[in-house]
Amino acid sequence: MRRNTLAAELFAEFLGTFVLIIFGVGVVASVVLGNGRPSQEGGAFFGDFTSINWAWGFGVVIGVYVAGGISGAHINPAVTFALALKRDFAWGKVLPYWGAQLLGAFVAALIIRWNYTEWFGLVDPGHTYATQGVFSTSAGEGLGIWGGLRSEIIGTMMLVMGVFAIIDNRNMAPLSNLAPLIIGLLVVVIGMSLGPLSGYAINPARDFGPRLAEYFTGFGTAFRSANEPHPVYFWVPIIGPLIGGALGAYVYDWFIGRFVPTTPEVGEEAAVERPAA
Repeated sequence: MRRNTLAAELFAEFLGTFVLIIFGVGVVASVVLGNGRPSQEGGAFFGDFTSINWAWGFGVVIGVYVAGGISGAHINPAVTFALALKRDFAWGKVLPYWGAQLLGAFVAALIIRWNYTEWFGLVDPGHTYATQGVFSTSAGEGLGIWGGLRSEIIGTMMLVMGVFAIIDNRNMAPLSNLAPLIIGLLVVVIGMSLGPLSGYAINPARDFGPRLAEYFTGFGTAFRSANEPHPVYFWVPIIGPLIGGALGAYVYDWFIGRFVPTTPEVGEEAAVERPAA
């Protein structure tokens, strides 16, 4: 009989996050570099922000399907933190999960960087701010650091609040095999509604892992914002999601979780236990 040891959970978190970043960073590379090549004037269209939203969302779907049965597929340090705060996830597993998620994101970003080497050379051979956004997020025009932080807090609050609702078997949780799809759609709608303001990292590993990869592959400005006046920005998509994730957990439990019955009403079927995503 298979047992879910911590090692197995960490492998699952690594691979689930790896899948997310391959599709997510991959689609940004496709859009930015595909549309930015000199030969692209009047040529084929390689997508836009809407394409990016959908690919990130379905990257989450596949990542959760890959890892969900072993680790619960947090694939996001903010989700892990929120589950430890409010869902009895073991605190001793938090740092190992974060490490596996960060490593998965880093390795996936290195692969995307390698796979698009030639197109980076065509579009931005100097590895400047022009293509830095393929890997890492920045505050939108006119926002600055604090505007970016605000956006990351709000976006991650909505993510975790939604995830807590989706996995809450006492509420109206979907069947476990549909939960990854609903969570992916949640990421799509966050991207479409809040994403332009800060690039909606809403996941410290999603931003910091690829940011490290770009730094080690020639982007000396990786830890700064790609928008003027280029302040040190790397901490914003780390701290913002952790704060927002905690807020989302507490908001859900304060407004909903504490009122949902722990046992079914008379005549209702008992809730089916499903793995947390």
